[in-house]
Amino acid sequence: MKSYTIDQLARFIDHTNLKPTATKEDMRILCNEAKDYHFKMVAINQVQSELCSRLLKATDVNIGAAISFPLGQTSIESKVAETQDAIKNGATEIDYVVNITEVKEKNWAYLQTEMEQIVSVCQKNNVISKVIFENAYLEDAEKIALCKIAKTVKPDFIKTSTGFAPSGATFEDVKLMKENVGPDVKVKAAGGIRDAQTFKEMIACGAERIGTSSGIPIIESLKKEAVDGKITI
Repeated sequence: MKSYTIDQLARFIDHTNLKPTATKEDMRILCNEAKDYHFKMVAINQVQSELCSRLLKATDVNIGAAISFPLGQTSIESKVAETQDAIKNGATEIDYVVNITEVKEKNWAYLQTEMEQIVSVCQKNNVISKVIFENAYLEDAEKIALCKIAKTVKPDFIKTSTGFAPSGATFEDVKLMKENVGPDVKVKAAGGIRDAQTFKEMIACGAERIGTSSGIPIIESLKKEAVDGKITI
């Protein structure tokens, strides 16, 4: 058990708007909310990187660009180019989706090369890297195989889901990923996390970042629960 301040818990949150219909005004709202609540990052479609970078200038809120989103079905070269473009336009974190076809083919060498190339671009630019597994489509053995690759390549995070699949993060998946990736790589839970209780349980299971579009109601709920300004998880 560990005690957290409300601000520390807010810093777990990647404040998310990945809707294809999101407008520039929606991005302004998202960024202002992230500043007001001191969330760790705004999670956005890659094309919004430059706008959000300007809106969040001189803050410590990161700009997280989604790459090959939400399907992951683009070439390594395309993903690398998209990553480079996002970073050029101000992204400070990258969340990319693995090629699920290659997972199903058990083409682990391809998936390691994909991860190595994208993580390398991020590391050279001092940008945080996250690898989205999209667990709704995967068997446990496939998740474990990806964890083993990540344990070697060492992205900053592995991530459960995009939020666009039939299901999102589960407690079981967070535990499985953390157990198999080791201490050097963190786990991000995303998809379907909409209330304070689920948020807390994801952290208890080992998640060190939470992707959600419900960050504000979660934090407001936690404020009501806090004892002496702290929450114990």
